[in-house]
Amino acid sequence: MTQRLKVFVTSDGLTDYVVATSSKAKALSAWGAHQDLFKTGGAHESDDPALVAMTAASPGVVLRRPADSKAALATAPKRAKPKGPSKAALQKVARLEQELAVEIAGYDAERTRIDAAQVELDARRSGLEDGFMKRRAKLQIALRAARAALG
Repeated sequence: MTQRLKVFVTSDGLTDYVVATSSKAKALSAWGAHQDLFKTGGAHESDDPALVAMTAASPGVVLRRPADSKAALATAPKRAKPKGPSKAALQKVARLEQELAVEIAGYDAERTRIDAAQVELDARRSGLEDGFMKRRAKLQIALRAARAALG
């Protein structure tokens, strides 16, 4: 059982675009619309017998004519497919990825060197503090003894 075709119309102000499909979603897809034109009032279903007759021969194909005219419908031009990335763009991406890898490796090496230096500095500080605390404790004991002898 084939689905009954409906005729849908939208316009950009200069050109009417007409398509015969079984659903609004298929019409939006045929037009390449990324929003619901029916919801915003930019498209509608048509019962015009002339449009039904003209679109019945080529269902799913977008036909066009000057806006608000009764002229015959013409096939809308196919949209050009976007080109893939150029060879130069691919080379640029590869070069930048390589530069990023080198930069990350350099950063990691420098960070490792700094971390090792930090460990060494922490050990030196710990030794310095231990020595200071021992010497200070001895001096404080000697100072207390000297003060006690005074008085």
